[in-house]
Amino acid sequence: MRLLLEVFDQAYTAPSWHGTPLKGTIRGVSARQALWRPGPRRHCIWDLILHTAYWKCMVRRRLLRDPGIAFPRDGANWPALPDEKSNAAWQRDRALLSQQHRLLRRAIAGLQPIELGRRAWHSKWPIQAEVYGIASHDLYHAGQVQILKRLMRR
Repeated sequence: MRLLLEVFDQAYTAPSWHGTPLKGTIRGVSARQALWRPGPRRHCIWDLILHTAYWKCMVRRRLLRDPGIAFPRDGANWPALPDEKSNAAWQRDRALLSQQHRLLRRAIAGLQPIELGRRAWHSKWPIQAEVYGIASHDLYHAGQVQILKRLMRR
């Protein structure tokens, strides 16, 4: 269990060998920067943050087997950006990501080791794969955020 939580934490907040975790990639990013797109119909940093928050919520739903858990924003997979695209709205969505991470971490910490091999609710994957998967998902999108930040400086 400890290793599973370490992997989960490293992908989002904790220092590790792979570089900047997801939360670190958005430190210092303004709303204007978060909205920048490299081209038409391409994702921006804000899209990626809402997407990762959404999937943290969905994995928590699967682990807890609770159909009542729902993401608090419209849209699935790629939730819509808020109508107001201000720094305050950006801060709220960053806080939403952190909240979803904390809630999922609490769910993971509450698991018993015997549950890790059990298939997650409405998933073809066992619980341990869901947790490793969501950590990998954070790292994948952290890499995308870093690339977007470099591209926007060109």
